[in-house]
Amino acid sequence: MVKFEILNKIKEVGVVAVIRESNPQEAIKVSKACVEGGIPAVEVTYTVPGASEVIKELKKTIDPSKLLVGAGSVLDSETARTAILAGATYIVSPAFDPETAKLCNRYQVPYMPGCMTITEMVTAMESGCDIIKLFPGSAFGPSFVKAVKAPLPQINIMPTGGVSLENVDEWIKNGVVAVGAGGQLTNGTYEEIVEKSREFVLKVEEARKKVK
Repeated sequence: MVKFEILNKIKEVGVVAVIRESNPQEAIKVSKACVEGGIPAVEVTYTVPGASEVIKELKKTIDPSKLLVGAGSVLDSETARTAILAGATYIVSPAFDPETAKLCNRYQVPYMPGCMTITEMVTAMESGCDIIKLFPGSAFGPSFVKAVKAPLPQINIMPTGGVSLENVDEWIKNGVVAVGAGGQLTNGTYEEIVEKSREFVLKVEEARKKVK
């Protein structure tokens, strides 16, 4: 899948499930629950033990038309390359790293770095980053996005941290292209995660209709 197709699919669904479990088995189970609930984009963070093996297993056991697996908490280009070789189709970081941006551009893999300031965001955009991860989103809130988009209307922002079913519509209304949902989505039983995934997707759809 080429870069623009990956980015468009993330924007289309509007939700990325952030998988941050304590062991590979839980990470695989939670990822599958999110996919079953209609969220194909799962971000396996490299804080998960054996993250590369989790990515490989998901690629092996889930219909590729229903899965868009990426790697999160990627701090450097070495980890990014490891994740890409394992099968990750996009890379997410808590901070911007120019060497990781360069590597991802080389392989035409989307890179979504975490940024907090306008300067960081512009630097990331100039380095080829198509979606900027606002992190931590809880430190700012949805209104911050609207403020950023006043001088930077072209920016694509995806907040992670502080996104919930209660406020996801506010994030969408203020102009984000997608949201990253962690514990608010991935905590609970398999069935609960499936149901919450469906609710997140529905909330995003409803909020987008109101914006139009």
